[in-house]
Amino acid sequence: MCGLDIARVLTFFSFVHEGKQYPCALIHWFSRVGNDPDEDMGLWVVKPDSNHDGNPNLAIIHVDTICHAGRLIPVYQSTGYIRRSLTMHDILDVFQEFYVNKFVDYHAFQIAS
Repeated sequence: MCGLDIARVLTFFSFVHEGKQYPCALIHWFSRVGNDPDEDMGLWVVKPDSNHDGNPNLAIIHVDTICHAGRLIPVYQSTGYIRRSLTMHDILDVFQEFYVNKFVDYHAFQIAS
């Protein structure tokens, strides 16, 4: 993925320091699963990253460091059912691994290929 990292934006905020405004984002880092894209799908697989104590690996970054809004597709496990009450708002909290969708648009394809 051209040396880029994947993260989930949890919130956007800004602060002022010495008269200058800094637009930021609180993010949750994701880690790649494996060193290559998934053999069957041809897409990179990522999972939410955590610290040694099991807490989410969070960071604050400047919004200028965000390259592209990506799309993540849950990796569905063949065992079990998906509950009907699951919504798009729950997906990133429920599933453990995700495909990075490089087919969403031209720029995503170029970046993730």
